[in-house]
Amino acid sequence: MQSSTFSVPFVFDANTNQLSSCNQVPDYISCLNEEQRLAVETTEGPLLVLAGAGTGKTRVLVSRIAHIIATTKAKPHEILVTTFTNKAAREMKERVKDTTGPVANSLSWIGTFHALSARILRNHTSYVGLQPDFAILSAEEQVHLLKKLIESANLDEKRWPAKLLASIINEWKNKGLDEHSISNLEAQHYLFGGKAKQLYAAYQARLSEHNAVDYGDLLSLVVRIWKQDPNILAEYQSKFRYILVDEYQDTNIVQYLWLKLLAIKSKNIACVGDDDQSIYGWRGAEVTNILRFEQNFPGAKVILLKRNYRSTSNILNSASYLISHNKNRLPKDLFSDRVSSEDDEKVSVCCATSSKEEARSIGTLIELLRQKGQPYSQVAILVRTSSQMKEFEDRFISIGIPYRILGGPKFYDRAEIKDALAYFRCTVRPYDNLSFERILGTPKRGLGKATLQKMHALAKQEGYSTMEAAEAIAISSMVYPKTRASLLELINKLKKWHSLACNTPVAELSSIILDESGYIDMLKRESTPESEIRLDNLKELVRSAADYDSLSNFLESTALITGNESNPSNEDSVNIMTIHAAKGLEFDTVFLPGWEEGLFPHQRALNDKQSGLEEERRLAYVGLTRARKTAMIWFTSSRRVQGYWQASTPSRFLGELSQAHASFAAISPIQTEISHTNVYTQMHKNNLLKPGRVDSHIMSREGSPDTNNDLKVGTRVFSKTFGYGTTIKAAGHNNMKILFDTAGYKTIRNSYIEPV
Repeated sequence: MQSSTFSVPFVFDANTNQLSSCNQVPDYISCLNEEQRLAVETTEGPLLVLAGAGTGKTRVLVSRIAHIIATTKAKPHEILVTTFTNKAAREMKERVKDTTGPVANSLSWIGTFHALSARILRNHTSYVGLQPDFAILSAEEQVHLLKKLIESANLDEKRWPAKLLASIINEWKNKGLDEHSISNLEAQHYLFGGKAKQLYAAYQARLSEHNAVDYGDLLSLVVRIWKQDPNILAEYQSKFRYILVDEYQDTNIVQYLWLKLLAIKSKNIACVGDDDQSIYGWRGAEVTNILRFEQNFPGAKVILLKRNYRSTSNILNSASYLISHNKNRLPKDLFSDRVSSEDDEKVSVCCATSSKEEARSIGTLIELLRQKGQPYSQVAILVRTSSQMKEFEDRFISIGIPYRILGGPKFYDRAEIKDALAYFRCTVRPYDNLSFERILGTPKRGLGKATLQKMHALAKQEGYSTMEAAEAIAISSMVYPKTRASLLELINKLKKWHSLACNTPVAELSSIILDESGYIDMLKRESTPESEIRLDNLKELVRSAADYDSLSNFLESTALITGNESNPSNEDSVNIMTIHAAKGLEFDTVFLPGWEEGLFPHQRALNDKQSGLEEERRLAYVGLTRARKTAMIWFTSSRRVQGYWQASTPSRFLGELSQAHASFAAISPIQTEISHTNVYTQMHKNNLLKPGRVDSHIMSREGSPDTNNDLKVGTRVFSKTFGYGTTIKAAGHNNMKILFDTAGYKTIRNSYIEPV
């Protein structure tokens, strides 16, 4: 393992603000391997440092900056360094300072694309109709402004939500498209009644009126200024003699244009990244930027960092074999720097009967690791979606394993979960004032502050609960008719749900509440990656409710779980996070649960069979390469979806692991060997998991062998509209009720589905 500290073989001259080198090979060079040293010393011309996982890319960037300064090729303020987070910028500057000393304080152009662009834009605002003190809108402020514009265009904001328009506009800006360059095809004429392009133009005009920009404007406006005025562009081209880019595989189109314009003159642009770790396509990243680097920057040199300092050979080779199945990638032949031994563990593939058993088994293994002396902090559970976290949180709380959620709140702390539980509490306990006040505005019902004040005043005056006060107002003339109707509709729904609570299965009742409240529709209309994650979390909440015989018992259980949580941030804790949040981190032991078709690779990716599937495979690669010593992949033979058991199909990625470096013996006691080219088939052949098979006694509450035109209950089917699903029961002549993997329950004609 390379040392993480540097000695400083320079003398700092305060008069010249430069370093003078001692007559020896500096430590920042001598500690590098051959490829790293070549990447540091190749200073002239375009350079792509293709840095595989764990190969020391940050060390190369830091050493390269130090080398440019030490060899007086440029002064610190003539070097521009882009990162993707402010934290990364601060850490890089500190590491350069550890290497070069105080001269690093003059590195004034190191930061995120947005921070650097804001600084440039404030110097040239007159070119784009702004004042230097322009405001930068937050995401919330952007949505608020767009909502007003949608209302002004006489569009129904419930059908065309502002969050959806914000997502579309941000996507256009990531592609470098302004309001004038949007084609009719890109504007998708059916969106927002054909007014999406007009709304974009109105939005930009309103921003200008308010002397404001959003985050997308920071880059696109700078690109516009540089294209419009060659003199300003030339000023910045001369200013920066060297450009360094971190995580180049995560750049979008407008960031590429920004860099391309800036580097045309000096051509001294060095980009560090790994196409195999490009996992942010859903937020605009274009992996083609790194794949086409040599075409985009003619004369470019590519240096491959091949020596991995993190993972054992078994882990690295398994991950490398998996990612080799991607067609759109730059070939790499990584090898581990760790000394191999007979004790090195293969990547384990394990099967559990359900998500509960999966969490229980992993919890037991973590306790055993702890007994052997491994700190909790060196253990990570990396999930594909945040909805998978709940099962582990519940299990760890019950057995006392401390844990922390990285990159997001704990399951029960998420806004959508709190909202759902508030609805459930109001259904069971109509006098729960705090819960009732929470659900009043979610989804929005047009209730203003004046209505709430009247409600509170009446409740205090008459000794009512908040809900009783709301009902009294709803049948009075104290508020406008529209407000009365909105309140009365909610109260009537709460009464209906309350009457259903005694005889309706908990999962079914939970689904009814979330559907009829409008909460699910609200998230579906947003149609953003964030809203899809929230929908997944709500599905997991409904799934967990199926374990209880009443909604009251379910609420009591969740209250006890959340009440028992206590984990100071400095406590030794197991790390739970999504694979996206784990990028850049590493742990001794990594558990990777949920490797099943539709979950990982995710169903959304399967709908985009080329780029979507390849990004999912890159995500699997990132997950595996977070592990130093031990990696364990898990899948389940069945999962419960909205109260119904559904057979799981093992992820195709399991069939893409190397037999020489992965062990499948844990899959079943009756199976000891699986050909790596046949894992997918062999699992089914040995009846470990039969695709599409769902046992009838756990599939349908309504009954068993129900058939409809030769379609039996439990049959796996496919619909062009809704994707894959499982038949639940006959629903009249030539109709079937089907539970689709992503679309939920649907009743459709047999002619529109086919068995698989």
